[in-house]
Amino acid sequence: MSDHDTDGPAVHEEPADGPRETSDRHLPVLLDRCVELLAPALSVPGAVYVDCTLGMGGHTEAILERLPEVRVIGIDRDPQALELAGARLERFGSRFTGVHAVYDEIGDVVAEQGLTGVQGILMDLGVSSLQIDERERGFSYAQDAPLDMRMDSTASLTAADVLNTYSERDLARILREYGEERFASKIARSIVAKREARPWERSADLVDLVRACIPAATRKGTGNPAKRTFQALRIEVNGELEVLERALPAAVEALAVGGRIVVESYHSLEDRLTKRELGRGAVSSAPHDLPVEPETHKPYLSLLTRGAEEADEAELERNPRSASVRLRAAERLRPTPTHMLTRTER
Repeated sequence: MSDHDTDGPAVHEEPADGPRETSDRHLPVLLDRCVELLAPALSVPGAVYVDCTLGMGGHTEAILERLPEVRVIGIDRDPQALELAGARLERFGSRFTGVHAVYDEIGDVVAEQGLTGVQGILMDLGVSSLQIDERERGFSYAQDAPLDMRMDSTASLTAADVLNTYSERDLARILREYGEERFASKIARSIVAKREARPWERSADLVDLVRACIPAATRKGTGNPAKRTFQALRIEVNGELEVLERALPAAVEALAVGGRIVVESYHSLEDRLTKRELGRGAVSSAPHDLPVEPETHKPYLSLLTRGAEEADEAELERNPRSASVRLRAAERLRPTPTHMLTRTER
């Protein structure tokens, strides 16, 4: 999924002549850099690329256009995104396959396509332009909408459910851990007090409550004060961090030797998990006191970026939603040693 902005999406108006085309609504973040990193691995005959977060298909479209021999599997949990991306990519015929799944299911998706490994993987995390721009999805705090925030509209849990049923303690924990909100306890206490009079239904009411809970001096110059609360709720509703924690090792295991993975994160919690998972594969697992490094303890990944890359000025001007992106990438050198596999991968 692309086009994220943890500092707050702007309100988007449809043009006078009707809804925008999918490509007009979608500016893929760091598109050229993603293709540049993935292209060497996708140059082999029969190469397959997995877009774990298809969104509206911007990154996938570029791969299909620039690398005409590559086949793409696009995964998304959002049925609407799959429908729109499928229409956008229809001209590529059998080279594109869309799959309704959550991206931690990448191992199963690859196996169901009859493959033992793929050559390229992209994870463009967070909330997509489609979800931000569709008012009724409730992701944007810039416009009033039902408190929904489901990436998969067929799922049951909504943001309103969280606000109306979670305990004050759990709400405070979510706001603190997922939103890194300094005033988590005060906001949680206010949420519970207000729902005693009337259930939570609309996003504008939540924005007003959060604004009232955060001192004016603290709010100054920090953007919309509700951004951290909305981020926390979205992460909870969609289980984003739990999914990512499972998806990262599963994606590495889906890579063939020589394959490459690119991950675009949009807040520190995502980037921390990505850094940890790619980093553990890029160092020796041998005890420090061994005189010779056993083959089975050598790194199985090579990092392709020095730390996390950010958007430059040209990218920021072209696509303001790239402001918070952190990109990391790695290449598989060899199979993962058995002792480095997680329990679910063995």
